[in-house]
Amino acid sequence: MSALRIFSRLTRSLPLRPLAGISLRYKYTQHQGVKGIRNRKSFFEAQMQATGQDNEDLEQEERTTGSDLADMRFLDDRAYDEVAGGAMRIIRDIASSQQVLILQPYVKWAAKRQSTPVDVRPEDQLAEASALIHSLPNWQVARALKVPLESLEKKTLFGSGKLVDLKELVAELRQERQLTCLFVSKGTLSFAQKRFLEAEFRLPVMDRYSVVIQILRLHATSAEAKLQVAMAELPYIWAQAKDASVTQTRRQGYALSDLQKEILRTRERKLRAELDRVRRQRQLLRQKRKQQNYPIVAVVGYTNAGKTSLIKALTVEDALQPRNQLFATLDVTAHAGCLPCNLQVIYMDTVGFMSDLPTGLFECFVATLEDAMLADVIVLVQDLSHPCHAAQRNHVEATLRSLAFNVAGGDSTASQLPPIINVYNKCDLVTAETKSSSDPVHHISARAQTGLEPLLDDIEQQILIATGRRKLQMRVPSGGPEMAWLYKNSAVVETIADEENPERLMMHVVISQRTLDQFKRQFCQ
Repeated sequence: MSALRIFSRLTRSLPLRPLAGISLRYKYTQHQGVKGIRNRKSFFEAQMQATGQDNEDLEQEERTTGSDLADMRFLDDRAYDEVAGGAMRIIRDIASSQQVLILQPYVKWAAKRQSTPVDVRPEDQLAEASALIHSLPNWQVARALKVPLESLEKKTLFGSGKLVDLKELVAELRQERQLTCLFVSKGTLSFAQKRFLEAEFRLPVMDRYSVVIQILRLHATSAEAKLQVAMAELPYIWAQAKDASVTQTRRQGYALSDLQKEILRTRERKLRAELDRVRRQRQLLRQKRKQQNYPIVAVVGYTNAGKTSLIKALTVEDALQPRNQLFATLDVTAHAGCLPCNLQVIYMDTVGFMSDLPTGLFECFVATLEDAMLADVIVLVQDLSHPCHAAQRNHVEATLRSLAFNVAGGDSTASQLPPIINVYNKCDLVTAETKSSSDPVHHISARAQTGLEPLLDDIEQQILIATGRRKLQMRVPSGGPEMAWLYKNSAVVETIADEENPERLMMHVVISQRTLDQFKRQFCQ
């Protein structure tokens, strides 16, 4: 068994039972960093003997655990789809053409805005809403406009005068083209707001939550991602049902029946059971990686900030294909790389975040986002070319703190985030004035591969601190057991001949204190 195969088994996930022909694997790749790293054959050969048995045990655990997983065909439930479609206006035929009118409501007075940062303009919100629609194939923006309001909480949302203007616009667009949907770019619309607008415009009405779910359904290809997206739908449906009961519309046929409620409860119970299994599998994988002492670097950021592109640049992995889409990555994937000191690390690619959405939507991905919360170092990628990159950064940091708090079970003392390295990506798209910043950040371009070496040096420094490793120079006999032991248990930066003694070598290594103590006990007594 080669060491590359050993490393791959530690960086892939436990298999779930296939869902509709879809295979779930923890994606793994092995590549070296951007600097010229030598092929340390002796290191791999030494490690192969020590870890072979452990990884055979892991492989057996993967087969055993995977075979015990329940059948997930319950996700394909027509009765549930009817409930979800009524609440979220989910369109199952994603290939069908859709003409969408986008309305971006915003509060006219900045002092009254609560959920929207002051430095985020309505124009930026409208651009992001259009990007959401363009992320869906065959969905087109018929018209997009901003709508100033006094408040976002009114039952009718829009005032009577604005409603007349909007109804005239809808009638005009219907003459020009087949208008099929109205997208109100607000985090979530209440049941009363949605029903009122659908009655007025005679069109299906979607909010940001339901549009994002539509995108997540499209991009969820693995069984694990499908489970998490399915769980993310339920809080929205329950909230809509609660609003419906409050507005007393049962006699109109809008509230959930007892049978539909039982369908939701049964689905939620099964989803929680499967996601608990996923979570336990992730914990097992983290324990195995911890035993092998591989440092973890989680790459996080706002959706479409360039996280996958950065990982591809750092690992030189040709198989990675970044896409210029929102929520293109749903699975947390592991990618092996090398730091300048030859230390092997694992880069974790994660699902992107987005503002004006309930944190609960992303909490449904906690089974995989735990890998980021429990990493040794976090790299926070920001799109410097985006006009709202500062607000996006603040939103990501706030979401990370919230998720860390939940992962720690509500214990504020245990919810400390790992060290965060801030990275400004897409610097090739901005002017020199935009790059000027007093913040301790790295300015890079993952696409042009500029600014990567200082970033790698910083990641290395933070990893050494976080994992208790340090760089040492050690004199050992040439070809002796000490040399083989160091190749097996440490990262060898460089090996040169000892000028004073030709029978010895000077080895520059990166080693933890515990490993150094083991070396001393074995060879220095």
